[in-house]
Amino acid sequence: MVTNTSGKKKTAVARATVRDGEGRVRINSQPVELVEPEQARLKMLEPFRIAGEELRADVDIEVNVEGGGFSGQADATRTAIARGLVQHLSDAELRDAYMNFDRTLLVNDVRQSEPKKWGGPGARARYQKSYR
Repeated sequence: MVTNTSGKKKTAVARATVRDGEGRVRINSQPVELVEPEQARLKMLEPFRIAGEELRADVDIEVNVEGGGFSGQADATRTAIARGLVQHLSDAELRDAYMNFDRTLLVNDVRQSEPKKWGGPGARARYQKSYR
């Protein structure tokens, strides 16, 4: 059985394919153990720590992630992996465990950066006046 899921964070989009296998997790065609920085790798593997490492031995996960920076990609990847595991195993207890730990494991974070506007250096800040 093959399950396809996706996850988003800011401008990063991750698409995961979960199938029965022997525990391989690949991010953009490279093993997850080679992902740098370490902070991002730990974030991506969070769903397995909550579900239990023995669950990882039963599935192969292939993730393609693009856009954003390493942190946004890590968050998008963990959402895609967690959704994929819940869907593939159709396990309500696992879903509840993820929801109790962190809702963003199963629900995308929809916040986006606000576009810059005229009259200032950023979205909200305005240029200062130097007279008076």
